[in-house]
Amino acid sequence: MTGRLLRVRGTVLARLVLWSLLEAGQTFLLGYALARALDAGFLAGDTGTGLRWLAAGALGVVAGAVGTRRVYGVVADLVEPVRDRLVADVVARGVREGDRAALSGLTQQVELARDTLAGLVMVSRSFVFTAAGALAGLCALAPALLPVVLAPLLAGLALFAATLRPLARRQEAFLVADEALAGELGEVCPGLRDVTAAGAESRVAERVGDRVDAEFRAARSLARWSVLRVAALAVGGQLPLVLLLATAPWLLAHGVTTGALVGALAYVSQSLLPALQNLVHGLGTGGARLTVVLRRLRPPTGWSGEATAPATPGSPADATSGDAPLALPDPRRTARPHRTTASAPLVDPAAPHALPRAGAPGEPREAVDATAPEPGAGALAGVRAASKDRPAAGAGPGGPARGAAPALSLAQVTFAYGPASTPVLDGLDLCVAEGGHLAVVGPSGIGKSTLASVAAGLLVPDRGEVRVYGHPVPGAGASALRLLIPQEAYVHSGTFAENLGLLRPDPVPEPELLAAAEAVGLTALLERCGGPGAPVRPAELSAGERQLIALTRAYLSRAPLALLDEATCHLDPAAEARAERAFAARPGSALVVVAHRISSAARAERILVMDGPRTAYGSHAELLRGCALYQDLAAPAGRPAAR
Repeated sequence: MTGRLLRVRGTVLARLVLWSLLEAGQTFLLGYALARALDAGFLAGDTGTGLRWLAAGALGVVAGAVGTRRVYGVVADLVEPVRDRLVADVVARGVREGDRAALSGLTQQVELARDTLAGLVMVSRSFVFTAAGALAGLCALAPALLPVVLAPLLAGLALFAATLRPLARRQEAFLVADEALAGELGEVCPGLRDVTAAGAESRVAERVGDRVDAEFRAARSLARWSVLRVAALAVGGQLPLVLLLATAPWLLAHGVTTGALVGALAYVSQSLLPALQNLVHGLGTGGARLTVVLRRLRPPTGWSGEATAPATPGSPADATSGDAPLALPDPRRTARPHRTTASAPLVDPAAPHALPRAGAPGEPREAVDATAPEPGAGALAGVRAASKDRPAAGAGPGGPARGAAPALSLAQVTFAYGPASTPVLDGLDLCVAEGGHLAVVGPSGIGKSTLASVAAGLLVPDRGEVRVYGHPVPGAGASALRLLIPQEAYVHSGTFAENLGLLRPDPVPEPELLAAAEAVGLTALLERCGGPGAPVRPAELSAGERQLIALTRAYLSRAPLALLDEATCHLDPAAEARAERAFAARPGSALVVVAHRISSAARAERILVMDGPRTAYGSHAELLRGCALYQDLAAPAGRPAAR
């Protein structure tokens, strides 16, 4: 896999060089064609030759524009894998636990690093190939011109290089001071009345003043060093023009033609000076910014992506889609919380894949994915349900299988999105046994995704207890035994094999990978793109194709509990049914599905209907007989449900 990655990067770099050569050729023709047009054409009285050389220069401009256009796509191929790796590192450090620093890194700093890196590649590449074309042109026109231009150019570059590290340090100091001042003001401004009431104006003003002074000192130090950039630009880009004009009589007396001198002036003023300006401003500002951002994104001291779990840090995960909180009547007055239990064989979790979660070094990693599949039918036998107030039809003794902890249990769980909000979940009891298959349905915004997030540990209930295979949620033990798969599947650049094996500690053997693809329904896409070793281009995949990749990835994982939050919503019904059948045949999987189609719910052995105070539970047939809301959901479009 590493060798394949190096080959891919080598190919990208080769394409970058090849397209950049057109830009170097344009630069070469700019001065050389102008010099030949003067010497061999207009100054010699041959207007036709002069025009032909000018036309050649114009063609060089067109070729350079084509090369520059192609370069943008190649730079994207070079930079996107870096962004993906940074995202993976940020997620690995705890974004799934809601760590604010990690979320900031994912939403802002990673994108800033990606954009800055792309800019640095563009300006650095442009300067290298522009300078190469210009210097080659000077040699071709008259070797005596080269030292006049090259010496100050190298001196300017050396001066600029000497400022890079000090400027980066001072820019970071300025950003730190600015953040500290913003944080101080963020605390002070909302509490101005309290400051006045407590008579603490002078104390607070002194503290804020210290922050302002610190930022001022950092800005002044940064400005002093920025002056050296201006000096580097003057020495490297503008001094060659002065030297060419000052030495013009000597150059003309020693065999340099008028056209060659004009061509040299064109090389410096039209090519080298703009390229150097872009390099100084782009690399100076962008390079310092990239250094700061990468330092911020670097894992904390002592953290190791390899030290605490058998898995390689996994894929970046999409945030789970959550239903908007809905103000519901108090369910305790009319709702009947339900409990489901089942008898099923014990499941060997077999070293489930884990993504590292935020916390101390050495802490076990989470098995939270942002991409996986939906379960199938026939996974649960002998389900029994009971209400706290009265037993449901066919209810029997509740509780998990003897000697086995249930896959998922919620006991008196209450959750609200704020202290003044009506609870979305209120006193909910739920138990899904090993091998169980539960579908959750209800109107949009009723709290289905909230339930999935609480079960996964992404949301912490206000009251009650959540356990996964006996381990408390949230917690490292429970996190390693479950996968949460949201609606929007994450697919990253790289190969299909790399995408599909993200939730496994070692590369997945190709026969196993192909068997999983066949079971879930990915084979057609895999063959069309070129097989497991083919590169994945996420922007060219449909939402359904991304979900198929995510489903296959989760099918290959070893976490025994899968929580699917509308994870097949972009598939057609036939593809959804095939994927569900595959997961139904997956040994030992417990499945909780937030269903978006009633056909998906009908394949589950038990269904939880969330409708505020009218929460209902039962099989598809039972709910069709006794739940008005489920009848409405199950009724064909345009046909009212039978009452």
